[in-house]
Amino acid sequence: MSVQIVVPPMGESVSEATVAKWLKKVGDQVRMDEPLVELETDKVTLEVNALTAGIISEIKAPQGSNVGVGAILGVIQEGAAAVSSPTASASTAAPAKPAAPIAANAPATAPVLMPAAQKQAGDRGLNPYEIPGTGKGGRVTKEDVVAFTPSATPSAIPTPAPAARAPQPTGPRAKGDREERVKMTKLRKVIAQRLKEAQNTAAMLTTFNEVDMTAIMALRNMHKDAFEKKNGVKLGFMSFFVKACIQALKELPAVNAEIEGDDLVYKNYYDIGVAVGTPNGLVVPVLRDADALSFAEVEKGIGDLGKRAKDGKLSMSDLSGGTFTITNGGIYGSLMSTPILNPPQSGILGMHSIKERAVVINGKVEARPMMYLALSYDHRVIDGREAVTFLVRVKECIESPERLLIGV
Repeated sequence: MSVQIVVPPMGESVSEATVAKWLKKVGDQVRMDEPLVELETDKVTLEVNALTAGIISEIKAPQGSNVGVGAILGVIQEGAAAVSSPTASASTAAPAKPAAPIAANAPATAPVLMPAAQKQAGDRGLNPYEIPGTGKGGRVTKEDVVAFTPSATPSAIPTPAPAARAPQPTGPRAKGDREERVKMTKLRKVIAQRLKEAQNTAAMLTTFNEVDMTAIMALRNMHKDAFEKKNGVKLGFMSFFVKACIQALKELPAVNAEIEGDDLVYKNYYDIGVAVGTPNGLVVPVLRDADALSFAEVEKGIGDLGKRAKDGKLSMSDLSGGTFTITNGGIYGSLMSTPILNPPQSGILGMHSIKERAVVINGKVEARPMMYLALSYDHRVIDGREAVTFLVRVKECIESPERLLIGV
């Protein structure tokens, strides 16, 4: 009996995906619930699993094809014996050819080469079986090829010598030799679309302040070991900023609002988006009802969302909604930036690097660990007074973290 592999429902407003990678090929044996193919949508990468055990008998949607919900990706033949290829039984009259010898150290399947890596390996005459891949899913990148040093022992798999090249002109190199053209992923397309939409639609402004991190760093250093021992998670700065933002959002509800048609919708809940950089682009998973979470629960939630984002394991529900966003460019070394809104939200807080700077404290110049904060906001919803007051409240909570305990 044959069972079709179909594109599952992918969440609200998502109707199309791209076949990013087949994890199995025709003739491979699969177990029930085993991942078969990766689909890339404009929000996440998701896996389609086998609904039954059997053999992949047909692949109808090859890598790179666009498919809609319910489309047939391939077919599983239940209880079939493994075959080497889809044409293995096409002719019974043809005598079987002896299999070519395979090196003992060669993998069962060829590595996945990125386009630039494939060209680089060909130019250097390298055997792709020998190059370990460090990219997602073991993909071999251009950097892997450049860093690879061939073993002194000849490979058991013959590598064809590179073809002789025609003499190169002495003038400037051709433009094509110095460029790599790669099709934009759906995620990158939607990032570009949404950020440009935010610029074109919102009356976006950014206001700045700076915060003295002395008190919060001292508090963290004092309790971080006991916190980690009790909760099994490290105490970072992000949980303090999440709590400080929630405190400020409660006082200034316009920053937690959005425009819907001709209405202003004020959210009386606090689903905080935390921007995460991944190999495929920026995503903003959402920490639900963050106001009801403890510091430990916030740290665990952020850690879990960040790990699943980088592993490509986020679900649609992880990325849906959100009333306010926090992004931390400081982890990349940013000193100051103007973050772009995450529509339809009306505010986003940008954190930055902590740097010792000379500041005046009670008439004396002291070196203090300082961080610039930036609040980008939609001026259609939030007035300047509210934006500035919001940053001041966040600053006060970070510089006097005891405020977070007593709610002032």
